[in-house]
This record gives sequence, C-alpha cells and structure tokens, in this order.
Amino acid sequence: MVLPDQARPSAGVDRTALPPPLALAMSRSRKPSSEDEAVWRALIRTVTPLPGRELPPAPAPTSGPEKPPAAPAPVPSVRRQALRAPLPMAQNRLPALAPGATPGVDRRTAERLRRGRLPIEARLDLHGMTQPVAHRALNGFVTEAYRQGRRAVLVITGKGTAGDGVLRAQVPNWLNEPEVRRKVLAIQPAQPKDGGAGALYVLLKRQR
Repeated sequence: MVLPDQARPSAGVDRTALPPPLALAMSRSRKPSSEDEAVWRALIRTVTPLPGRELPPAPAPTSGPEKPPAAPAPVPSVRRQALRAPLPMAQNRLPALAPGATPGVDRRTAERLRRGRLPIEARLDLHGMTQPVAHRALNGFVTEAYRQGRRAVLVITGKGTAGDGVLRAQVPNWLNEPEVRRKVLAIQPAQPKDGGAGALYVLLKRQR
C-alpha cells in the first residue's frame, strides 16, 4: 500500500487529515502508550514508502505501562478540622473564686489568710461608690497591687442596709473577670477586726 502525498506523515502535513490511529501515534501532546505503539506498528506494516522516502520512525518505546494519575490529596472536612482545632480559651479558664475556697494555696498560707494573720499590704474602701466607679476602682487597685508585688490586700465593700449590699455581692464577680482573675489566688471573708462580712481578704499571685 502506498500512501498518497497528502496522507504521508511529514513535518508539514496537517495531522487532522491522517487516519485516527496514525494521528494518535504522531501526537506530541502526550507520551505514546503501549496501545499507541501497537496501533502504529500494525499500521506501518501496511505502508510502502515512495522511492527516496523513508517511513517515519516508530514512537519511542515506553518504559512500562502508563501509571494512573496520582490521586489528589484528601481535603480534611470542616468537621475534622474543627476536631483538631485547639480548645477555645473559655475552656482553659481558672476555677471561679469563692469566699472560703482556696484551691492552689498551700494549707499553711490558706489558714493564715482565713485567720487574718497575713500582713495586709494595701486597702481599698469602696464605701459610697456607685457600681461603675467601684468596678473601675477595684480593677485598678488589684492591677497596681499585683504590679508592686503585694500579696495580701483588703477590699472593704460594706454590708449594706440589711446585709445584702450591692457591692458586697458584686465584688466576688468582678474578681472573677479574666483580667483580674489571673492575678488572684484566693479570697476570704475578713475577720471582724478588718471589717468582717463587709470586707474581703484578697491573696494575689506572685509575679513570674
């Protein structure tokens, strides 16, 4: 069989005019597969070159069967990422302060705090203050006492008219706010000589 000039595979010929197997074998868009090679060899055996012309070379043999494309890396699901995410800060909060509770304080220090035997290094009297003013005063007092390295301080709240004073109820809540809580180890109702139920001993942490 002799291919006419318009069908001969050459560098300047439009491959779209070639028979599909030949066009596939000559495609340079990808490396020929073993199937392409078999098609080419079967086809080339039926071709007789014109005088002075040579058949185009067979495609280079492949080193082995084509490897399937690599599977894409699995994308973690949103749920899986959420499970691996660090715990939110809310779950790492310190235990709430409560009058009389002294977690994290050694027994001797806790007993001395309860009995009012630790030296009082600073005092804050909130009598006559409104809640917003008292709140700011308490935050500033604790922050400054902590900065100065003081340990035991006294906060006087007052008892209120019937023992249910607003500031007396609010001060423990304000001491549990994160910015203040991280500076405080424990709180204890004061002894009568220091204000009794209308005052609190506050034990501050040591600076690191």
